[in-house]
Amino acid sequence: MMRVRLKADGRLVEILADGSERAMPPAPPEADARILAPSIQPDRPPQVDAGYARRVRSQTRLTQAEFAARIGVPIETVRNWEQGKRHPRGPARALLKLLDLAPDVAFSVLGPKSA
Repeated sequence: MMRVRLKADGRLVEILADGSERAMPPAPPEADARILAPSIQPDRPPQVDAGYARRVRSQTRLTQAEFAARIGVPIETVRNWEQGKRHPRGPARALLKLLDLAPDVAFSVLGPKSA
């Protein structure tokens, strides 16, 4: 089995048995279509982007730390959402949409502020 690692600069390298790395040749352009095409799902709703997550938090007038504590997630999670490194999925996306439309209701259900 071949072990592959994606480097920070976007290169793919093969991990050899002795732990060293060998650069892999770039994939031909037609491979991109074969790899990416199955993951494209036009009927799927778009993901909540970084700007949306940042806007929802700023509307609550809470810092990232306060917002994270109120919704019960680590502060790193909120930072990653707002920097576009991660996208909220499932329940987190639903909670952000609820906080966008009815923040008072959402926070009342989530409970009192943590000290």
